[in-house]
Amino acid sequence: MSSSASRPAVKTAAFVTIFLLLAMYFTFAAMQGDFGLFRRIEIEAETRALEAEKAKLEAEVARLSNKTRRLSEDYLDLDLLDEQARTVLGLIRVDEIVIR
Repeated sequence: MSSSASRPAVKTAAFVTIFLLLAMYFTFAAMQGDFGLFRRIEIEAETRALEAEKAKLEAEVARLSNKTRRLSEDYLDLDLLDEQARTVLGLIRVDEIVIR
């Protein structure tokens, strides 16, 4: 009689053990897997970094577009042209003194 009573206990223990192992596996996969929680947090951080870099590049493009417009034939900023000539060509005016 004791052998028939122990069989359901062994089956129940095996079922509980398998269930716990599967639960642990799926919990681990939900946290660490390719589509898990940690990967999602990593992707969100990378997204924020890329958006910040994009904003920085857009500001630089706007600055360069403004500078290009100011040096165009339609709208010529003489002060900017003077500054660029001094920087690129190394020009100075006759009445200026250069200190190095």
